[in-house]
Amino acid sequence: MYLLGFDLGSSSVKACLVDADSGKAVASAFFPEVEMAIDSSQTGFAEQQPSAWWTNACLASKAVMAQANVKPADVKAIGISYQMHGLVVVDKSFNVLRPSIIWCDSRAVPYGNRAFDALGHDRTLRHLLNSPGNFTAAKLAWVKENEPDVYAEVDKFMLPGDYLAARMTGEIVTTASGLSEGAFWDFQANQPAQFLLDYFGFDPSLIPAIKPTFAPQGELTASAAAELGLAPGTPVTYRAGDQPNNALSLNVLEPGQIAATAGTSGVVYGVSDQADYDRQSRVNTFLHVSHTTEAPRYGVLLCVNGTGILNSWLRNQVLRKSVSYGDMNILAHEAPVGADGLVCLPFGNGAERMLENRELGASFHGLQLTRHGLPHLIRAAQEGIVFALYYGIKVMEGVGVGLQTIRAGEANMFLSPLFRDTLANLTGTTIELYNTDGAQGAARGAGIGLGYYKSPQEAFSGLQVTRTIEPDMRAQEGYRDAYENWLSKLQATIS
Repeated sequence: MYLLGFDLGSSSVKACLVDADSGKAVASAFFPEVEMAIDSSQTGFAEQQPSAWWTNACLASKAVMAQANVKPADVKAIGISYQMHGLVVVDKSFNVLRPSIIWCDSRAVPYGNRAFDALGHDRTLRHLLNSPGNFTAAKLAWVKENEPDVYAEVDKFMLPGDYLAARMTGEIVTTASGLSEGAFWDFQANQPAQFLLDYFGFDPSLIPAIKPTFAPQGELTASAAAELGLAPGTPVTYRAGDQPNNALSLNVLEPGQIAATAGTSGVVYGVSDQADYDRQSRVNTFLHVSHTTEAPRYGVLLCVNGTGILNSWLRNQVLRKSVSYGDMNILAHEAPVGADGLVCLPFGNGAERMLENRELGASFHGLQLTRHGLPHLIRAAQEGIVFALYYGIKVMEGVGVGLQTIRAGEANMFLSPLFRDTLANLTGTTIELYNTDGAQGAARGAGIGLGYYKSPQEAFSGLQVTRTIEPDMRAQEGYRDAYENWLSKLQATIS
């Protein structure tokens, strides 16, 4: 018996096949092999074609089935993880009306800000736990005002994972957790936020039917099954945004637990049992996948948009792909802690929520042409990413999220010893790395939704630590000094 998980990212769609009994991943694949295109026709715009997501999901699904030589009928459930905060709009015939406005698109910031002011900051934060900012609701408001002909045809709006599931099942549904990440959820009323719908002039019928996170959410149609290489009738039993799902994949379900990722963007995600918020809305609170009315669980999310994408930009544009990421990590160690005064602000991938939706761009400060070389440039970039995450962690602490142990998958920026050591030493926190990823988490989530696993703890009983990084307290002072230098440059830039 097998479980299949999909992780729909902005770079690729990954699929993973998990043996339900052993909990081991038996095959994984991602498509495309180069990063999916992000269309940016104007500064601050970021769009992708939902049809490309489906094409790559089909390729990844067929690839893992071929790798594992598994019969389609042996796959008993499907789970979906997806890039958060995106917008897909379809008409009554399920035709996609425009490209998806994805998470890092910042065009809707003014719409969210105006709603925040008009509805009142206190009222909005009490009910939404976030400002509407740049979330899905504000993106739909942008479409309504700027593309009225498109908006007039909209029958349903969806998050990216809702779209992928709908292509599989023919049913357009969503989850409360998903609506909360789009700034559509009223935490006090425990239902979609009618006052926000009224303000934007959205008909409530645009919201898909709401299903539990872990539950049957539709079955594969015959045509979808054929494209995916799976059996008709296979149920979709789980979906979640990529960061709540990453926390699930690391068994981060209870208050005080922390999950981190550092792919294209960098995220620190902590679980709390308190519906709290940051008054400046620099970090965000959503319904966690393990939330129930009886045992509330909230995910507090810090996001830095420009993390791994900065590292890849340096390799692709500055180094012209002449060295590997591993070689870059070796080069970075040739520079001292603090990169001899060179500072990198890594904010070059859209409006940064953590900086109150400012778009600073990425920048280097203090470059000395006679002293700094490639090692300093690479080290400053990796340190700058960690410093940005630490800046946000301090905000998270202000809303009651403690930092005890950081759990992460052994992937992306966490493959860099310099990145790991800087994060451990700066925070004074142990980092535990696991051989898991979002697609594996989605597969195990599908097992929970199917009822095969009686609890999330059972689903992740075989999860093993692959590497532990302990902070070196002797080195902390140097990292703290480097952070203070970085912080002074940030404050001078945003003041």
